[in-house]
Amino acid sequence: MNTLKNIFGLLLMTTLIFTSCTKSDDGENPIFEGPSQEEFNALFEDALNNNTQTFQFNAEDGWINLTSDNGVSIGINSSCLTLNGNPVTGEVDLEYVELFDKGSMLTTNKPTMGVMPNGDKALLISGGEFYIEATQNGTPLDISCDIQLGIPGDLTGGIDNDMILWTGTIDEDGNLAWEEDKRDNPNGENGIFFEGNQYYAFVGDFGWTNVDKFYNDPREKTTILVDAPEGYDNTNCAIYLSYDGEDSGLANLDTYDSNTGLFSEHYGQIPIGLECHVIFVTEENNNWKYAIKGVTIAENETITFTEDETSVVTETQLINIINNLP
Repeated sequence: MNTLKNIFGLLLMTTLIFTSCTKSDDGENPIFEGPSQEEFNALFEDALNNNTQTFQFNAEDGWINLTSDNGVSIGINSSCLTLNGNPVTGEVDLEYVELFDKGSMLTTNKPTMGVMPNGDKALLISGGEFYIEATQNGTPLDISCDIQLGIPGDLTGGIDNDMILWTGTIDEDGNLAWEEDKRDNPNGENGIFFEGNQYYAFVGDFGWTNVDKFYNDPREKTTILVDAPEGYDNTNCAIYLSYDGEDSGLANLDTYDSNTGLFSEHYGQIPIGLECHVIFVTEENNNWKYAIKGVTIAENETITFTEDETSVVTETQLINIINNLP
C-alpha cells in the first residue's frame, strides 16, 4: 500500500511540473512559459477601466461644465457635437481618464515618451495625461470646437511655463507616443495658457491629450539594454524607467530584439550618470508580477532581471510602490 501511495505521489508531482513547464528542444531541461499576450494586456485594460470616469449630459443643453475626481474642469459646447456630420440631440455619454502619477501611467501603459523632430522619442515631464471620448448609444461622436480643460497645477508640483500641449497616438501594438499639438490656436500658445495655479488647455479633438515638456539633462546620452527573465519577451512583459526626482514622467524601453532577447531604448537619450529605477512588469494569476532595480546609468549598460527577483502584487499595491520610488 505504501508503495502505491509513493507511486501516486510521484505521478502527481510530475503532473504539476509539466503544467508549468514545457520541454526544451533537446527534451531535457524544462523551459518556463510566461503569460500570454492576452493575459498581460488584460492588466492594462483593467487598470484603464479603473481610471475611467463617466458623465452624461443632454446635447441640447449648450455649454457643459463637468468636474473630475481630481478637480479638473471639463468644458464642452454640446452644440458642436456631430454624428455622421449631423448635429446631435439627446443624451450623450462621456468617458474621461486623467493620469497624474507614474504608478497609474505604468499600470495603464501610458508612459510619457514624446516624439522629437527627428522621429526619435525622449522622456516628457507631464502636467497630466487625459483621454476624452463622447458617444451616443455606443457610437463615437465628433466635435467641431475645442474642449476646454482647467487643470490644477498642484496635481503635478505646480505650474511650469514651459509646458505645451501634446496629442497621443496609439500604434498597432497598443503603445502610446506623444506628438506636439501644432495647431494654430488663438486661445493660447500651443493650446495652453497659464492663470494663477491653473493650466488651461484647449483640446481640438477627442482622444488622448497631454500637458508636457521634454525632460532636460545636459549630460552625455547613451543607450541601455535590459534582459528580462527567461520566458518573457515584448508580448508578455514591459520595461519602464522611473527617473529619480520626477514624479510625473515615465519612460519605457519600446524596442525588443528577438535574436538577443534584449529590450532597448534605441534612441540614445538616457543621460549617463542618471539615477533611476528600472522596472520589469508582467502578469501572474491576474495580478502584477514585478521587479525593480535602482541604477546609475553607465554607457551602453546591460541590466538583467531574474525570476528570483520578482514579486506578485495587486494593481493598487504596484501603483503605491511605483509612486513611492525616489
